[in-house]
Amino acid sequence: MTAELFLALLAFAFVTSVTPGPNNIMLLASGVNFGFRRTLPHMLGIALGHAFMVFVVGVGLVGVFITFPAARLALTVVSVVYMLWLAWKIAHAAPPEGGRTQGRPLTFLQAAGFQWVNPKAWIMALGAVTIYAPGQEWGAVAWVAFGFLSVGWTTTVIWTVLGLGLRRFLQRPKALRAFNFTMAALLVASLWPVLVQG
Repeated sequence: MTAELFLALLAFAFVTSVTPGPNNIMLLASGVNFGFRRTLPHMLGIALGHAFMVFVVGVGLVGVFITFPAARLALTVVSVVYMLWLAWKIAHAAPPEGGRTQGRPLTFLQAAGFQWVNPKAWIMALGAVTIYAPGQEWGAVAWVAFGFLSVGWTTTVIWTVLGLGLRRFLQRPKALRAFNFTMAALLVASLWPVLVQG
């Protein structure tokens, strides 16, 4: 992969990674509710998990969906159910009457596993591989995955820090509860394109 093509890939990865989506909404909520240090495993899970997903998709998993269309429908159903569960979890993260926030941030494995049911992550992975590694050669696919890893880590920090910035404005339990319900609603709303296409 040439330097120019890799820079174009980085730009593509940054724009698609930093725009609002399920990962970033959850990082924002986690930054508000749990702080930077406790959100770190979640951040690493997204960055490494998505890069791994890009690589696996690039070396041939996309062929499964072409050969077995029902597999795509099954993935969509599982994705929607899982994201609704996560929205419920976010909505109920606020303490009922002040005090310590209830719940726990996502673990590394939960965040990495979430990439496989995240519709935006699939679109990003398929788009990147199609554009920047059309021949699906291992070397080119590895560069695409590395590009997403490099940029993905940066964007997870941006969204978590944004959550930290909001934290001081959400000290009151009612404000935190309203924020969490808003984040849960946005996560559910992010399913709309998947449901329309389905």
